[in-house]
Amino acid sequence: MTQITISPVTRIEGHAQVRIQLNDQKQVERAHFSVVELRGFEKFLIGAAVEEAPRITPRICGICPTSHHLASAMAVDQIFGVTPPETGRKLRELLAHAQCIHSHAIHFFMLAAPDFLIGHDAPAQDRNVLGMVKKAPAIARNAIEVRKLGQRITEAVGGKPIHPSNAVPGGISRPLEEAQRAALLTQARNGLSIAEEGWELARTLLDATDLSLGAVETAFMGMCRDGEYTLSDGQVLIAGKDGNPLGSFAGADYVRHIQEYSEPWSYLKFVRLASGEHYRVGPQARLNLCRAMGTPLADAALKEYRGRFGSWVQAPLAANMARYVEFLASCERTVRLLEDPAITGTRVREPAGKVVNHRGVGILEAPRGTLIHDYTVDEQGFIRECNLIVATCQNSWAIDRSVEQAARGLVRDGALTEAAGNRIEMVIRSYDPCISCATHAIGRMPVAVEVRDAINI
Repeated sequence: MTQITISPVTRIEGHAQVRIQLNDQKQVERAHFSVVELRGFEKFLIGAAVEEAPRITPRICGICPTSHHLASAMAVDQIFGVTPPETGRKLRELLAHAQCIHSHAIHFFMLAAPDFLIGHDAPAQDRNVLGMVKKAPAIARNAIEVRKLGQRITEAVGGKPIHPSNAVPGGISRPLEEAQRAALLTQARNGLSIAEEGWELARTLLDATDLSLGAVETAFMGMCRDGEYTLSDGQVLIAGKDGNPLGSFAGADYVRHIQEYSEPWSYLKFVRLASGEHYRVGPQARLNLCRAMGTPLADAALKEYRGRFGSWVQAPLAANMARYVEFLASCERTVRLLEDPAITGTRVREPAGKVVNHRGVGILEAPRGTLIHDYTVDEQGFIRECNLIVATCQNSWAIDRSVEQAARGLVRDGALTEAAGNRIEMVIRSYDPCISCATHAIGRMPVAVEVRDAINI
């Protein structure tokens, strides 16, 4: 049996490869999206004081550290039995939208756009962010500018532009100063203008794209609040592949609805519904499940998105446009939050005392989809059990099946051209996988340990 390997998969966060196995007739026998790195955060969090978790878990990833920071803080709130005051909640919400602005800007403009604006069959040396700078310098400059907005907010509210630390049990450790609010509001309004201008590009990005590439049908899962798009304060909804509701949950109840498992070809953890049906999370899922975005520009974009793709969208490549609708929503909500006088209130934290609950589960919507932090602690508040379920783990089955579907149509006479290989990568990039976040595993890892006698030196 012959194997074709795409390694590494480019323009994603982290390291992965595609392995395509051919039979004797030079046809695709099977293909897999394979990840062979392991980090093990669930294990080395055990024994840590739970209040340290919001400062440790952002190190999981440099692209979406704020999402881990906030999900962890939400779990810790529950363990100490504290609810953040209004201003603390607003500042956390501001951080969540800053994370989406930063992450979605990177993916849309720098990781996905080169395939569509430069061409999926362009030479590899041109099909990247530097090629974007050469072909569309104004777009590249705007992408960098609006990405910076997300970082500046994270720095001001979270304490650092990367790996924030200010979300603590009961809220935020310090208030936002008026001078900071005014400066950020100016930047946010500029970012919103850039996002609105960029919609003219986003709305046509997929015009010449075969949306059947990597086609897969799944159920979907995502958070909504009374039918409206939200990142952190709603119920998690589940709908089957036909769009019919399958249930909803919040907090620790997630264990009744989803189950984790492993596959031999990857160190990624896989997740499916308790029924055995597979599902997806992320921008496409959230737009399928919500009734409205809740802001004018994003609602108009959502209407256009649905006018083109329908109200229930399965095509993986359509996620590129769904991601931009969310980008618009986060830019609008950021301006709205910074215009709110309550954002500079001084009561930003409810004091936390002793452990009240021995388990806390924080769930929010990260840029790539639903994120779950689940901690169990002892009487002194030291972590005894930890489970992290990230978006890419929940999307891993769909990514894998999309890869095989694309490979079957692109391998010709036992060969895969560079352009065809990049089309497989395009399908993977549409999921915006974050491999650093997703390299959590269950089951027995194939690790050999050799023990030797000590040598005196």
